[in-house]
Amino acid sequence: MTVAEYIADFIEEKKMDFVFQYPGGMITHMIDAIGTRDQVKIYSLLHEQSIAFAVSAVGRLAHLPSIAFATSGPGATNLLTGIGDCYFDSVPALFITGQVNTHELKGDSGIRQLGFQETDIVSMAVPITKLAIQITDPNQIVKVLEEAYQLAISGRPGPVLIDIPMNIQRTPIDIDLKLPSLKKEPICVDLEEKIAEVIEILKSAKAPLFWIGNGIHTSKSESLFIELNKILHIPVVTSLHAIDLLASTDPNKVGMIGAYGNRWSNMSIKHADCIIFLGTRIDIRQTGANISIFDHIKTIRVDNTDAELANRVQAELKINVDLDVFLKSCIDQAKKLKFSFSDWHRKINSLKQEYPIQKEISISQSEINPHELFQKISNQIKGKTIYCADVGSHQMWAAQSLFFKKNDRFLTSGGMGSMGFCLPASIGAALYDPLANVVAIIGDGSFQMNIQELHSIFQHNLNIKIIIINNHSLGMIRQFQDTNFKSRHFGTVWGYTCPDFCKVAKSYQIPSKRIEDSSNVDSGVAWLLKGKGPKLLEVLISGQLNVYPKIAFGQTMDKMEPEFTPIAVEST
Repeated sequence: MTVAEYIADFIEEKKMDFVFQYPGGMITHMIDAIGTRDQVKIYSLLHEQSIAFAVSAVGRLAHLPSIAFATSGPGATNLLTGIGDCYFDSVPALFITGQVNTHELKGDSGIRQLGFQETDIVSMAVPITKLAIQITDPNQIVKVLEEAYQLAISGRPGPVLIDIPMNIQRTPIDIDLKLPSLKKEPICVDLEEKIAEVIEILKSAKAPLFWIGNGIHTSKSESLFIELNKILHIPVVTSLHAIDLLASTDPNKVGMIGAYGNRWSNMSIKHADCIIFLGTRIDIRQTGANISIFDHIKTIRVDNTDAELANRVQAELKINVDLDVFLKSCIDQAKKLKFSFSDWHRKINSLKQEYPIQKEISISQSEINPHELFQKISNQIKGKTIYCADVGSHQMWAAQSLFFKKNDRFLTSGGMGSMGFCLPASIGAALYDPLANVVAIIGDGSFQMNIQELHSIFQHNLNIKIIIINNHSLGMIRQFQDTNFKSRHFGTVWGYTCPDFCKVAKSYQIPSKRIEDSSNVDSGVAWLLKGKGPKLLEVLISGQLNVYPKIAFGQTMDKMEPEFTPIAVEST
């Protein structure tokens, strides 16, 4: 058996049903070996960045790695943005790149390149992978593949990259080599005592909050958390990646916190007396740089990484353990007790009523309010829905206002924040769950980054409903320029254009419709959601529409624009 054939068998054995590729000379041995297997289907998209984002989407939904193959040189480097997306958002993924023959590797010769398209992808990928390695001995593949797979899914999940020279791919190997023994994750030895301490803190709390991050998904702990909170009845605020955790009708759901969080959610932090952080990095995008708001709040933090526990907000109680382990033990202790925070729930509900999301944007009666648009779409869509959002103003409007049902999902590029994520991610989502509705929410700028994947959507006849929020600008950066650069709109408005997206969709044989007035929203939404198969709805909005609320940077996170003014420059 050759290395390429062993890789094909490994993929089949692990039931990695989703293999993505863009063809290239240095991966032909592996793709040919995989293509002869009946149980594995290969999906070809139209750019290596796209296959990386598709892998990211499948990993987020399956909690298991799918796999992408790319050739050496530009094929491999084109993967890097998607690999970084998987790394920062803790997505399990496996990337295999082809490489020139070993006799064509430059080694330590001091020259820039020996073989055609020879590129040291391993060195480039090391900072954004859990493992990046080049196979130099054919017999390495047995051990490296298994270690890579287990590493991708263990602890805090993430991507791995294996670079394989072409001559090694076709070399026979000894398949009786001993596989590595799996390392067991350490268990917090004093967990029961620490959970007892958590319970005691909650007994005396009047206004506690759960602050939930992406770790709730990556640890596959969603159902455990929901079970726990049915016992505790504690209000829940979430980061961007966890907004889909609770159905919008759940009485414990507060909303999203962060730079563009729901105003009532950010304000609830000021009124809280206890916060339990679960699986969240508590990064600057969530809190702003000024974290003094936490000085008088009792904080508890659960994460499986010491470095994260020590970062930014210094919790009084830190628990280093996997979330599923913590939650199981917490359920056992909490179910013996009764908790009621009814006054606190009433306070939060009054904040919601005082600051409805629809009123955050000031527009004329005829203009389309993106908050109302997304609420109508998510309220009217039937069945399980996977929302994929690209990066920009449209991403935040959607996150602020979408209505989630049980089992709905929201996928977006968080840590990397990569424009171009949505279209290929929606393809990955639609292939993974063909019975779900997939709604792709994209801005006019982001759409042009991987616009070629419209053909992949048409080719596979995927049930993807595309919404382009078109403000004929790069709106989030334009808003930043208004605040900090006296409205000098270099590259965002000045010198920026976009095509007629309906004509583009027509060329890819995808039905399309354009709306530009609030009176057309209902008919546009009804048209978009009717029937199966791909559709594209272009929504024209004002180029001056800002994303509000937004943390007034330099101030604490409860003070948000436009009511408060920034006193520092942080980010977009």
